[in-house]
Amino acid sequence: MTSTFLPDKRTGPDAGLPPPSPAADRARSRARRRALNWLTATGFQLPALVLFMGLVLLPMLFALYAAFFRWGGFGMPSEYIGGENFTRLFQDEVFLGDLWRCLVLVVLSLVLQLPFALAMAVLLNQRMRGRAVYRMLFFAPYVLSEAITGILFGMIFAPDDGFADQLLGRIGLEGLGGEWFADPSTVMATLFLVMTWKYFGFHMMLYLAGLQAVPRELTEAALIDGAGPWQRFRNVTLPLLAPTLRISVFLSVIGSIQLFDLVWVTTAGGPDHHSETMAVTMFQYGFKRYQVGYASAISVAMFGISLVFALAYQRFVLRRDLEGATTTMRGDGK
Repeated sequence: MTSTFLPDKRTGPDAGLPPPSPAADRARSRARRRALNWLTATGFQLPALVLFMGLVLLPMLFALYAAFFRWGGFGMPSEYIGGENFTRLFQDEVFLGDLWRCLVLVVLSLVLQLPFALAMAVLLNQRMRGRAVYRMLFFAPYVLSEAITGILFGMIFAPDDGFADQLLGRIGLEGLGGEWFADPSTVMATLFLVMTWKYFGFHMMLYLAGLQAVPRELTEAALIDGAGPWQRFRNVTLPLLAPTLRISVFLSVIGSIQLFDLVWVTTAGGPDHHSETMAVTMFQYGFKRYQVGYASAISVAMFGISLVFALAYQRFVLRRDLEGATTTMRGDGK
């Protein structure tokens, strides 16, 4: 009986060492996969990061830099004035009025627009003939651009010969007509009416999506227990719809803070600043009066208000919704 001897063919520093164990091979394989996954993720994210840096982050930093200068927008800022632009904000009656009007729009949105959208969502979530058509019709205004919406309602609410005044006159209510956007006492109410027509369909679709995620078994069980429609809505549907409601409120508030297009097309902030928002004031100073340094300070203030609200809302309102929502990418194949 003879035995065959297989010599160790490894040469160099590894000659004479025992062969690597399977565990070491698996560890190296996992490390390679993790490195490959990291490179792949970085490669996919790099174009977006470059665009974000160039179109968002750098302009924001430059606006913060320009806010400390008296600058007309030509050349580079050179006349440093420190925090004078920010001090001016709290002495500017127009900007302080912008803050008040923003608060009014936020309150009206939360009290009127969102409950109306929720009521329509609950109605269109029921089995009824033609509900798909109604959903499409109510959502269609949101698809229109703010410019088209502003031009359309500028024609509807035109004094005397506008569709709104003509309609009121034909039904004998011509006394209710007026100058609409041109009257300081009615411009905000008219503007909010246009905002509601434009945006309530978006919130309605959010609520519809949330309502369709409510398990039907729970409402049927509540019905068997003798709960009425209002009790079922308050004790079953509304708690399960709460995450959607919180997101809707957040989007509504941020949208009210940054409102620009619709106001600019319909009223341009008039009459006499009575419909002006922070974004409109910023545009007026930056592109009409060439006070870009002060306009930059307004933009920084808008960003600060939005950031503080977003962080506080996430910390105290969205905390439960965000718990457990973070995912991690593992490279070990598990």
